[in-house]
Amino acid sequence: MSINPKILVTSAAGKTGIPVTLQLLEQGVPVRAFVRRRDARSERLEAAGAEVFVGNQYSLTDMRMAMTGVRRAYQCAPTAPNGLHFNTVFTTAAWEAQLEHVVTLGQWLSAVDHPSLFTREVYLSDLLIRMNSNMTVTSVNPGWFADNYLMVLDTAAHLGLFTMPLGPGNEKKNAPPSNEDIASVVVASLIDRDTHAGKVYRPTGPELLSPDDLAAAMGRALGRRVRYVDISERMMTKALRALPPSNYSEAAVSQLAIYAEEYRRGAFAVNAPTDHVEKVGGRTPEGLESIVCRTVATRPDLQSTLPRRLKAMTGFGKILLTPSLDLNKVQSVRDYVQIQKPLFARDTQEWLSSHDLNYITPFSMDAAHPPDKTVDPTLKTFQSRGAK
Repeated sequence: MSINPKILVTSAAGKTGIPVTLQLLEQGVPVRAFVRRRDARSERLEAAGAEVFVGNQYSLTDMRMAMTGVRRAYQCAPTAPNGLHFNTVFTTAAWEAQLEHVVTLGQWLSAVDHPSLFTREVYLSDLLIRMNSNMTVTSVNPGWFADNYLMVLDTAAHLGLFTMPLGPGNEKKNAPPSNEDIASVVVASLIDRDTHAGKVYRPTGPELLSPDDLAAAMGRALGRRVRYVDISERMMTKALRALPPSNYSEAAVSQLAIYAEEYRRGAFAVNAPTDHVEKVGGRTPEGLESIVCRTVATRPDLQSTLPRRLKAMTGFGKILLTPSLDLNKVQSVRDYVQIQKPLFARDTQEWLSSHDLNYITPFSMDAAHPPDKTVDPTLKTFQSRGAK
């Protein structure tokens, strides 16, 4: 099935935006790629056949222009404290342009009273986008990306250490999806509206992995032994601030710390892995070792040499000397909206219900009716065994 009108892809130079754009083009679908600036990434998309639109995604004027002549769109908000503003701009422009179908990139953790402001904004955005009864919506809600582990690939390559605050090394708590596998579910949902409208998908990798499993997979891809080290949340904030290139603002780091706590609590393991990549995306989900191998093939700097090992050791010393962040202070200084009784995902009955394998969508298409809050008995059992 093909679509003649262009599909708008927002955040088109991002982790999922690039593979969504390329996969759509491979299937003969014309794409308008919304990017912040022209660079090597936008040039790659243009060379593949995309129409590149340069603008400010937070500007309603620019978003209106970007939606001219398109009928469907991929809504992918930047990871930022103004995500709800982006989604309000997008939703307003989509309503004015009378789009027929939108696929949103949401969150595995999306819950009404979550401790993370970013996550609560995703929850609100999911409700907001569905208020237009003339437009259908599909949500793609991945969990902890495989790409997140690549942040510490240099340390693994040169020092043999996989350092993250993920809890005990032997506990299997995540089935990490690749960017490309997530994109395949988005693309299928954009192309075949009739099949996927109103659905919520949670793409994962092929199997639940423990931190020790992750370290072993990295080691096989790198051709060396890699050992997992469970670092503190405080050390994580130091590392994210110290090591270049740092793409994480203090605001983003404050939210990543909350997501790491969710990881340790086992939220990303609830009813994972799923079969959504295979059944919706039409491909076999890629394992972490394969993902790391692809990355290593494009990065000759990961080949271990004495100068690179010394540089890595110097970087590790820099981490130790870098001040840690007071995460509560970051949120207070930035005047983040606070709620009186925040609840982590697995402490939220509605969230547990929405992760039932037989659940279609946690959102009523009629905004006047609240979501179903019943909990499947198997989930009650799961919660009683492992919830904190």
